[in-house]
Amino acid sequence: MKDATPAHAMQPEETPELKALYKGFEAESLMPLWTQLGDLMPVHPKPRAQAHVWKWANLLPLAEASGRLVPVGRGGERRAIGLANPGLAPHAYVTPTLWAAIQYLGPRETAPEHRHAQNAFRFVVEGEGVWTVVNGDPVRMSRGDLLLTPGWNFHGHHNDTDQPMAWIDGLDIPFSHHNDVGFFEFGSERVTDYATPNFSRAERLWGHPGLRPLSGLRDAVSSPLSAYRWVHTDAALTEQLLLEDEGQPATLEPGHAAIRYVNPTTGGDVMPTIRCEFHRLREGGSTPARREVGSSVFQVFEGQGSVSLNGTVHTLEKGDLFVVPSWVSWSLEAQSQFDLFRFSDAPIMERLSFMRVQVEGEMP
Repeated sequence: MKDATPAHAMQPEETPELKALYKGFEAESLMPLWTQLGDLMPVHPKPRAQAHVWKWANLLPLAEASGRLVPVGRGGERRAIGLANPGLAPHAYVTPTLWAAIQYLGPRETAPEHRHAQNAFRFVVEGEGVWTVVNGDPVRMSRGDLLLTPGWNFHGHHNDTDQPMAWIDGLDIPFSHHNDVGFFEFGSERVTDYATPNFSRAERLWGHPGLRPLSGLRDAVSSPLSAYRWVHTDAALTEQLLLEDEGQPATLEPGHAAIRYVNPTTGGDVMPTIRCEFHRLREGGSTPARREVGSSVFQVFEGQGSVSLNGTVHTLEKGDLFVVPSWVSWSLEAQSQFDLFRFSDAPIMERLSFMRVQVEGEMP
């Protein structure tokens, strides 16, 4: 592929007349393409966002301190601490399209209800005892569970125990903000239902593998299933590796089991702007380096391993989070069985036909 000519090599000679022309452009709020082509149309993605790792051992004490010092309630709404990508300051964005945060709820606390146009989920790396109430339906939050709050659903949280709990939130806040699509509305000062059922009404209706209620035949933009339980995720990953042991083509790559959480009405992504996955590597397993258009965030659920981000290796353990910006090379290596939750903006990239993937060792 022939390299593009650097923009600076095509610039006209700077003369008094050209300077006057540029002043005219500035007065009319104009900018000529020929002075910015290299920034607007690079040869490949050049993200401002940086590959970065957050260590859970450092984050959790800060969340606990915020629990002692910062009240939760109307106004602040949530005790959520955003992961601010160093390349996207001053915004608390983890990528240009995604927002990620640690949310912390103390013993017997309630986060009031509200709703917003942005899509949201919660993933629990440890702990239990909190229920998130989504449109009046109490949903238990437990270790390894993925909980959904699609856009414009009222939701609040309450802790029914004497112990605090922390989890991660993921939203499409930056994408919504850049495109001016956000709405927000306050709900109940408390939550509309303090019941603590083992399974939400949404799970009782939709949580039966391969079965769809005839009362719900209309396809939904976001999944109507509010909770994806760890017991099912773990079983699916375990069986993939067992099938691989039997010589069956069940894994994504040798020693690499993976699943995608799906909307049971369409088979597509759980929400229109966010993809959620879970990955498991055998002890000693690794993945080839790859680059992808779009951005991803990973959290280690269990085990030890490492990630290589543009050639820099970072060791990882339970709870650690890392971000992979667009077209940054990444690969994983497992020291023990290595379980990771992943979310990304892939539905946006695919729907707009921008998605491109390059895997080391594969033909383009």
